[in-house]
Amino acid sequence: MDLPDTYRAMARIRRFEERLMALKESGEIPGSIHLCNGQEAIPVGACGVLREDDYVSATYRGHGWAIARGVGLAALFAEMMGRDSPISGGRAASPYLSDASRNFIGENSIVGAGVPIAAGAALTAKHRGHGAVSVVSIGDGAMNQGNVHEALNLAAVLDLPMVLVVENNVYSEMSRIEDMVRVHRLSERAAGYGIPGTVVDGNDVDAVTAAMAQAVGRAREGSGPSLVEAMTERLVGHYSGDAQQYRPAGEVAAAKEREPLARIRQAADAELTARLDTIEAEIAAEIDAAVTAARAIPFPDPATVTEHVHA
Repeated sequence: MDLPDTYRAMARIRRFEERLMALKESGEIPGSIHLCNGQEAIPVGACGVLREDDYVSATYRGHGWAIARGVGLAALFAEMMGRDSPISGGRAASPYLSDASRNFIGENSIVGAGVPIAAGAALTAKHRGHGAVSVVSIGDGAMNQGNVHEALNLAAVLDLPMVLVVENNVYSEMSRIEDMVRVHRLSERAAGYGIPGTVVDGNDVDAVTAAMAQAVGRAREGSGPSLVEAMTERLVGHYSGDAQQYRPAGEVAAAKEREPLARIRQAADAELTARLDTIEAEIAAEIDAAVTAARAIPFPDPATVTEHVHA
């Protein structure tokens, strides 16, 4: 993608998340939501190097990954609202949605649980022999989960075509990751599995794209899994309603100077700035139309409450 298209892809995620929060505050969205404001360069850069038959899974902070994978905005809004959306019929809402038509195999609110699922998808891809790759994102705190260790070890031993993306936004919920681990970078742990590990600036979409192209290419040619640690920062709380009292004064303001959209704006000349302003206006209209379409979707029939439930 060229720069305006890259900006559009990231801004679409940002404005979706901002409207999502507004809908949450107005009472149209039940339950908690976890936003990825500030982290948009990671899913955009990663998904930009993937094929349609590749698999993508994410954490409960996965709306950006779904959008980058091509899941429709109206369907996403409807799902969050608990309406009978074409995604999961309002049953998944924010933390569990998936879209098989886009090979987005889903979010997961169990910390790190997407990694064994992604390993299973990678095993499927390997047996089918079509060169498909399984990409999974986790937060920095998930690197301390046993299921992540087990799945990474399995993927390494079997040379599975999998790429683990660690979105290191410095905080594991409300605790700084540096207070929880002894390694300087989480990617150092890749050596324990005998796989490559690399660190990239997660606010630089070009850096993410380059690192993911290498890792995905390696997996696609049969050389096994890789770990990409993308350093980034949240511009919002861990969840909707998080007062962020654990963050030092000025930290969020400083992060807003480094985030992906601001970085492009800061380097833009007058002509590009005008183009970006036009893109923002187009996205605003797109978001408005998606919300209107989502509100037109009815709520699920209560009589179907037992459907899709395993006895």
